[in-house]
Amino acid sequence: MNILLVEDDPIIADAICIYLANAVMQVTPVASLKEAKHYITVCTFDICLLDISLPDGSGLEFIKVVKNANLSLPIILLTARDAIEDKVQGLNDGADDYVTKPFDFEELVARINSVYRRSTQQQNSYLQHGELKYDPNNKQARLGDKPLDLSAFELKLLVAFLSNPNRILDENQLKNDLYGVNDDVNSNALNVHLFNLRRKVGKNIIVTVRGLGFRLAPPEALKE
Repeated sequence: MNILLVEDDPIIADAICIYLANAVMQVTPVASLKEAKHYITVCTFDICLLDISLPDGSGLEFIKVVKNANLSLPIILLTARDAIEDKVQGLNDGADDYVTKPFDFEELVARINSVYRRSTQQQNSYLQHGELKYDPNNKQARLGDKPLDLSAFELKLLVAFLSNPNRILDENQLKNDLYGVNDDVNSNALNVHLFNLRRKVGKNIIVTVRGLGFRLAPPEALKE
């Protein structure tokens, strides 16, 4: 499970990262609202742990950013014990749950798993764009009735595009989806995977937006 942790207290952030790593969860820690907004544009996360009180603004603003962008990112608030109004406001704005500081780490993991299960049950059982479909339950991609034989990297690229059907994804965003934020990968490796994916799904499905990146063609354009 890939988790975005938005927490400006380094002691709390380090403790959460260590404990969740032992629970086989990957955590990306950030300490500000600005960083959090940046990371959701370049990476895909399963859960966000969000402190409301941040040095450059309120975490409640981040919830609105996520919802306005139509991102399927479940959010668990990390709140002070007496922050009743913030809890209520956060839940009304779209947060999925909250944990009160100081919290028990076993409870935190239990709430993460609960929110994650709930969110995946609410999502469609597959991602689809035109005749292109991906079923996450069996990790099978299809074009119409035809199964697609994709490598692991090609499948990651396909999921990135299907998860963002109306967005232009630039080279750095695609590299992050393939290899992670901290890996330095040359452009040729990405281009090879893109070329192979396009060859298998059809060259007109993934289009190049000159100077900006790549995106899925509108479904109606695929019928022309």
